[in-house]
Amino acid sequence: MTKETKTEYYKFVQNRNCEYFPCHETTDPDRFNCLFCYCPLYLLKEDCGGHFSYDNEWGIKDCSGCMIPHGRGAYDYIVGQKSKELVERARKQRAEK
Repeated sequence: MTKETKTEYYKFVQNRNCEYFPCHETTDPDRFNCLFCYCPLYLLKEDCGGHFSYDNEWGIKDCSGCMIPHGRGAYDYIVGQKSKELVERARKQRAEK
């Protein structure tokens, strides 16, 4: 049973007291969403849909130029559009172990 809500406050969280706020450069800090502080799309690697690079000496994914998890539509994109893909990827990785 799904509970119907009158608001969508659960989709946006901001922590201006965080020593890293904002963790990405932004021109509009009032709209910076901290809900997904650690991006759940990181697991999807190249299929995350974000702006990233591997241009560093360690070959580690650098997401510092990506604002997808920090925008007002982040909840709908991640929970709505990408959640099935995330679950499938996690199952696949678990099965490979």
